[in-house]
Amino acid sequence: MQNTSLEDVLQEIGNPLTLLRNSQTGPYVYPVVPSEFSNWRDEQLAWQQTCVLYNQSYHMTDMYVRGPDALRLLSGLGVNSFQGFEPDKAKQFVACNHDGHVIGDVILFYLEKDLFNLVGRPSVHNWVQYHAEIGHYDVKLERDERSVARPGPITRKAYRYQVQGPHAMKLIEEVTGKPAPALKFFHMTTVVIAGHKVRALRHGMAGQPGLELFGPWNEGKAVKAAIVEAGKEFGLRQVGARAYSSNTLESGWIPSPMPAIYSGEKMKSYRQWLPANSYEALASLGGSFYSDKIEDYYLTPYDLGYGPIIKFDHDFIGREALEKIAHQPHRKKVTLALDSIDVTHAISTMFDKRNRAKYFDFPSAVYCSLPYDKVMRDGELVGISTWCGYSANEVKMLTLAMVDKEHSNPGTEVTFVWGEEEGGSLKPTVERHVQTEIRAIVSPAPYSEVARTTYAEGWRTAQK
Repeated sequence: MQNTSLEDVLQEIGNPLTLLRNSQTGPYVYPVVPSEFSNWRDEQLAWQQTCVLYNQSYHMTDMYVRGPDALRLLSGLGVNSFQGFEPDKAKQFVACNHDGHVIGDVILFYLEKDLFNLVGRPSVHNWVQYHAEIGHYDVKLERDERSVARPGPITRKAYRYQVQGPHAMKLIEEVTGKPAPALKFFHMTTVVIAGHKVRALRHGMAGQPGLELFGPWNEGKAVKAAIVEAGKEFGLRQVGARAYSSNTLESGWIPSPMPAIYSGEKMKSYRQWLPANSYEALASLGGSFYSDKIEDYYLTPYDLGYGPIIKFDHDFIGREALEKIAHQPHRKKVTLALDSIDVTHAISTMFDKRNRAKYFDFPSAVYCSLPYDKVMRDGELVGISTWCGYSANEVKMLTLAMVDKEHSNPGTEVTFVWGEEEGGSLKPTVERHVQTEIRAIVSPAPYSEVARTTYAEGWRTAQK
């Protein structure tokens, strides 16, 4: 009998960690967009020195939630406050399970009265859709799947671009013929580009000022062409898929928390609802952190740096658990700056037939959907790293990590363990290798000074 749900798959395999550790899926895909437009080093440098265009039209799931109960549905699932939330605003929407562990986070756009758009990895979309279907909500949902999860020609409901960098607002003024809109962070307006109305969100992914631009799919080509032409004057570079996922190393957002849905009786009906080919069922777990308990991979919003956006001014799933967790010790989100000599030595083992370390890809070294690496100090586990890669701006190999508070002070020396146990798992992205210890220095998150000092209070809280 063919498995039809995630729960069926787990019952057959017996252990969610076996499923995830040996999944044949590689890292999260950034499809369609060319790997490089010029070279990934110059593309990285441009988002800090001139300006860049990110094409986000293909790799994220969009879901539109419409109806008189849309806000009630979303507020019952998000840890965020919805007081003062109104059309032309957006927020980082974080959803948890009943025990206060993160299912995922997305950007939530309030487009117009009773119409919202969720944009990001599909774990949150699935959770919202499930509750819309089993609850008594007067809502309609429209999903616009990411390119790798849809058959046939790639036609989306909307295009999505970001213009970022120190010259971004000058470019916006040039391409619109008007002063750049004076928007607060995560506020929206409408501009006109190439004769088309374009929704604009004040956002920043690489720690620099800029706008996220979106509109009807069939207008995207003309809008993009106008931006690229106007950008020549300001040193605009288009960012390819290879560099795109590395911008988070500088801005401090952790993209890949494990959805906390694989265990627990309260989540069983949800696992029975999720298809056997869902994102959650196909995700791959990798890295040097090993535990026999799936719950050891679950994260709280506090681990991810979302503490400032948790508000207990409304009822939501996970509230009671988070109210208790709030008064307990939390790990702190940090950046680890890896020792360049140790990294270079690990790379040099590519020329050693006997003791090769896990290959470091550049600029993003992530080789699975859910990367979890050990952070050690004096032989004890003090944290987990979840994203690793190289920044040409910082000239360093960096990782985003969460460490115990007593080890979180900038300048603390720790050890980052790179590679998997016993030569590696059965994932096709994992070659036979030996684990390697790499020295690292605990550093602020975001690592980029501009991001630390200019981002609004919230999930990338400004650090002086």
